This record gives sequence, structure tokens and C-alpha cells, in this order.
Amino acid sequence: QVQLVESGGGLVQAGGSLRLSCAASGRTFSIYAMGWFRQAPGKEREFVAAMPWSGGSTRYADSVKGRFTISRDNAKNTVYLRMNSLKPEDTAVYYCAAGLTISVVAGDYRYWGQGTQVTVSS
Repeated sequence: QVQLVESGGGLVQAGGSLRLSCAASGRTFSIYAMGWFRQAPGKEREFVAAMPWSGGSTRYADSVKGRFTISRDNAKNTVYLRMNSLKPEDTAVYYCAAGLTISVVAGDYRYWGQGTQVTVSS
């Protein structure tokens, strides 16, 4: 099993920045891919960003490309999502996920965190 715990969410004004963290524990050697997803009220969970657990090429949703950056610190078993130039439409619960493949499909990830709320005011 792999446990994921997100932190760093909060309330920020439009144009501001936040950094989300996802701390992984347990059988982390079984992880290949780490992803961030988000879900706004009344909407389906959508892909935000992903990268290999060991580092390498990253993948982003078009809606966040150029504003968000996914990164990792393997020494801390932690993945980050740096979010700049935040917009009200970025408001959602953000989830960290771990799986065996880099994918934009939520169902391809086996492990999920509990989520952290990000609210962007206009």
C-alpha cells in the first residue's frame, strides 16, 4: 500500500500563488507515476499534471500549462505542485495520485490522497 497526504491548499486572490505538497509513504518503490488532479463542485475530476516518480518529462493539462509546475523531492518522498497566476476557475479540491503509468485518466491511478481545497477569489 501507498499512503498519500496532501497539504498546502488555501484561499488566495486571483493572480496569486500556492504550492501544494504530496507526501508519500509505504511501498513507494512500487510507484512509477505521480499525478495531480482536481475536482470542482458539480464537475468531474480532471487531470492537472503528472511526472515519473523518479523524475523526467512532465505532462500538463492545457489549462494550466505555463502556470503550474510539478516537481519532486525523492529524499523527502514528496511531490509538489507550484501554482502561479491563479484564476478563479482553478478553484477545486486538488488530489495527489500514484500509479504505474503516466496518464491523464484518473482511473489509471491506484492510490489517492484525501485532497486539499484551493479557493481563488476574484
